[in-house]
Amino acid sequence: MSNLILVDMHWDIVGIVIGIFAAIAIILTVCILLVAKFCKTDPNEKVEAILSHLAGANCGGCGCSGCAGFAEKLAKGEAQLSDCHVTGDSSKAEIAGVLGIAFENAKPTVAVCRCNGGTHAKDEFSYSGAHDCVEENKLQGGHKSCKYGCMGGGTCVSVCPESAICIKEECANVDPDRCISCGACLSACPKGLFMRVPADAKVFIACSSHDKGKAVLDVCEFGCIACGKCAKTCPSGAISMVDNLPVIDYEKCIKCGKCAEVCPRHTIQTRY
Repeated sequence: MSNLILVDMHWDIVGIVIGIFAAIAIILTVCILLVAKFCKTDPNEKVEAILSHLAGANCGGCGCSGCAGFAEKLAKGEAQLSDCHVTGDSSKAEIAGVLGIAFENAKPTVAVCRCNGGTHAKDEFSYSGAHDCVEENKLQGGHKSCKYGCMGGGTCVSVCPESAICIKEECANVDPDRCISCGACLSACPKGLFMRVPADAKVFIACSSHDKGKAVLDVCEFGCIACGKCAKTCPSGAISMVDNLPVIDYEKCIKCGKCAEVCPRHTIQTRY
């Protein structure tokens, strides 16, 4: 008899323990559901919050079709905030807060065209097709004898949202006062002639040819012949020769302009 009573008592205890654990499980489940309901960030709300702080230029410089697409990629972690060069730093700081990431102010930049050939570069043939650099480039790399140079077709002009680019003497030219550094021209140019430089940079290299001196002399009056005078003259050691072209380290550049003064080919252009 005593054994039966002992067994019954054990089952009572087990029932109580099970009841306690069940109650705890129910309470925890309710808490999780409440947290999920009131603390969860709706993906769409996150995208909208990001989009509200973007510049809204829809320039495509970030690689997306527009700001909405860029906002979605940012929300998913598939893009970097630095990919956008149009949105101001204060707005980027707000977006960083939405994303929960750190943000450091970036130095302002502008685009430049790394070519100064145009009418000063020889033509290999006469082109009369579609007035578009992408299409012309499909035909033997375009009509210019220098296959690195600007074809003057104006594709960059058509994609620039601020009308900051014009064609002068058959070569693209960027107005730094209008340029917002969106990067649309960088993406559109089939020759990859555009690059960003610091907005306060005094000089830039207006050539993209990696050919040797004699080959450049044969096709362009202003092309770099890799003489190295700029690198030798630079007092701060900001210029180095890489693959027959000078490369400027703008962190070292003191804006003296001596490189442009000694360049025999007008390859190094001054911006102001």
